Amino acid sequence: MSIQFETKEKFNVPKEEVFQGLLDLDSAMHWMQGLVRIERLDEGPMKVGSGWIETRKMMGQEAREVFEVTGLEPNKIQLYVDGSKGTSGKGEHFYTYTIKELANATEVTLNGEIKGMSGIAKLVGKLMKGTFRKICAKDLDGLKHYLEK
Repeated sequence: MSIQFETKEKFNVPKEEVFQGLLDLDSAMHWMQGLVRIERLDEGPMKVGSGWIETRKMMGQEAREVFEVTGLEPNKIQLYVDGSKGTSGKGEHFYTYTIKELANATEVTLNGEIKGMSGIAKLVGKLMKGTFRKICAKDLDGLKHYLEK
């Protein structure tokens, strides 16, 4: 069984700027809530296989996750998090950002899915579904305000 959630945000900037903003890890400190640091695991432009370690402060504690780009198209970014390599020690997280150009805006839909939770983590995960969605929504809102400045 998996935990799934979705959030959307409209941006008043071209879709190319949103796409680049989502991949610009250097600027994430300006818009990502609770970010402590990001460490790239490779060099050069983002590509399938690129990865980073993201450390955030959540509920008073530092949480660390290892991200990998698994899909990269002009209208879609797919990320994978192997929970066994991070703070939680279990589970898999999948994030898909779909970028759509509208008449006067750009819409980003983020679909998240968390798999592989068991025992108490599975129960807590179900209860935390709204929290995961809210954190992702705040991140998109933060990126929106950063790019629209």
